[in-house]
Amino acid sequence: MIDFVQQLLNGLVIGSTYALVALGLTLIYGILYIPNFAHGQAYMWAAYVTYFLITFLGMNYWLVILAVTFLFILLGMMIEWTIFKPLLDKPHINGFIAAIGLVMLMESLVLIFFGAEYQKFPEGFSKIIAFGDLILTRQRIICILGSFVLIFLLYLFINHTRLGESIQAVAQNETGAKLVGINVKYNSAIAFGLGTGLAATAASLIAPIFLVFPQMGGMVNLKAFVIIILGSMGSLVGAVIGGFMMGLVEALVSGYLSASYKDFIAFGILVLVLIFKPTGLFGGRQ
Repeated sequence: MIDFVQQLLNGLVIGSTYALVALGLTLIYGILYIPNFAHGQAYMWAAYVTYFLITFLGMNYWLVILAVTFLFILLGMMIEWTIFKPLLDKPHINGFIAAIGLVMLMESLVLIFFGAEYQKFPEGFSKIIAFGDLILTRQRIICILGSFVLIFLLYLFINHTRLGESIQAVAQNETGAKLVGINVKYNSAIAFGLGTGLAATAASLIAPIFLVFPQMGGMVNLKAFVIIILGSMGSLVGAVIGGFMMGLVEALVSGYLSASYKDFIAFGILVLVLIFKPTGLFGGRQ
């Protein structure tokens, strides 16, 4: 029983990260309808920036999280403004090509600045906290709690602020939003910035637990796309539930079968959902 609970806690750590990254991707897709393939690379870059600020500049971890989140919100808005905004009226294939080009650019830049070596955070992040026979590191607890706080704050922002309601309006009906005076371009930039910021915060929370390396964003990005398809494209609730489901499945498979099977089962679930319920687990008939 203790082993099962331990695996559930491990699943919450992984799932909380997936949920934040998938939430960010959902926000971006919900307005622009462009799958941002570079979302995982923003996550990877945020992990490197977190590592650099803590290891080389000695900054306080909590200040680093705030700084990285704010920096990547601005970066996301800049990317939307300079790369994706000019392509909104162009064929969708142009957005795909731009996103793939951005992936290559970001991965090349991280190799230039940081190299291909795996990087590890200082030992202080590995402090163990035991609850009887259950063992967690302090950073894993911070990751779980921080993710829940962020999800709650995003819920409040989307549903109880004028800007959040404007973003919802643009996502539901862009033409109608324009007719009632909502600035669609501004809301699109804000949504892209917030989505990128969520991925960056997820990286800052979980990067101290694992190694940081140039390809770390690729699989997270694929998993995020799987999650938003499972949870129904454009559904924030589906992204959260799908993220935690994915994390729990991976943890249980890794704990009771083998870690080599976790990706196979994750993508196998996607195939089954696409066959039997293509609108996603939380989507209705269309």
